[in-house]
Amino acid sequence: MTRSLPVSDPDPVVSTNDRRKAAVAATVTVVLWASAFVAIRGIGHAFSPAPLALLRLAVATAALAVLVPLSYRRLPRLPTSRRSLVLVAAYGVLWLAGYTVALNAAEQHLDAGTAALLVNLAPLLIAFGAGMFLGESRPRTLIVGSFVALAGIAVISMDSGGGGDWLGVGLCLLAALLYAAGVLIQKVALRSVDAAAVTLLGCALGTAALLPWTPQLVGELGTASPGALAGGIYLGLFPTAIGFSTWAYALRRTEAGRMSATTYAVPAVSVLLSWLLLSEVPTGYGLAGGALCLAGVAIARRRTR
Repeated sequence: MTRSLPVSDPDPVVSTNDRRKAAVAATVTVVLWASAFVAIRGIGHAFSPAPLALLRLAVATAALAVLVPLSYRRLPRLPTSRRSLVLVAAYGVLWLAGYTVALNAAEQHLDAGTAALLVNLAPLLIAFGAGMFLGESRPRTLIVGSFVALAGIAVISMDSGGGGDWLGVGLCLLAALLYAAGVLIQKVALRSVDAAAVTLLGCALGTAALLPWTPQLVGELGTASPGALAGGIYLGLFPTAIGFSTWAYALRRTEAGRMSATTYAVPAVSVLLSWLLLSEVPTGYGLAGGALCLAGVAIARRRTR
């Protein structure tokens, strides 16, 4: 018998209008997270994995510290119990810090496309983990859509060239596990803490976990080009500060399994962005696999009647 994670408050009742807003927020998240793979690839030569993660999270924390008070007419709900604070801390350390370091390290061994494909095994782990630990239903559309999207990822991977090594693969799988664990923990935390507070505190605690790498970051900032520095700031402002905020907003209004299935579109969008920004023209495999990923997302997010 599977044991569910403890719940403090039930998930909020979500209106049709809120679902539409959540879908828009999820779309923004997918585009920004897909761009992160391209940005990391572009500046990975200038920064080591942990210092780059520290730069990214420090920028995100500073931005959110300004934006959150301005966007709320009242103070957001903060953790009021030790349990909720532990959940937010675990989310920040496992996902925002641990995942980011693992992904940065992986992209020093694998190309960005292959990394995106391997990391996006996480939504399948989340879909089944949400059923096992959060008591979420696993409708047929979610299962079918997940496997259609995985088929799309497999098709794209046929053209990945097999670059990299087993260390890179292992780091990507570690990143996927940290990603999945972070989402499941975050979903529980969002039952008692506002999305903005979860994101801000998670970034702050993730930054704190990476502070031992501050001297190394300072040294690497001294030799980094303006373009590399701009890339690090971009990662902090857009895929992290904005991307994780829109993710938390949508996750609070959507089941974890269904929401995570949306991110199967990330590899497809990464292919498109690589084409536009890096002049890497997608092949037939990339286009066909991307279409399957998007079709899988559409099926997985379809609500059964």
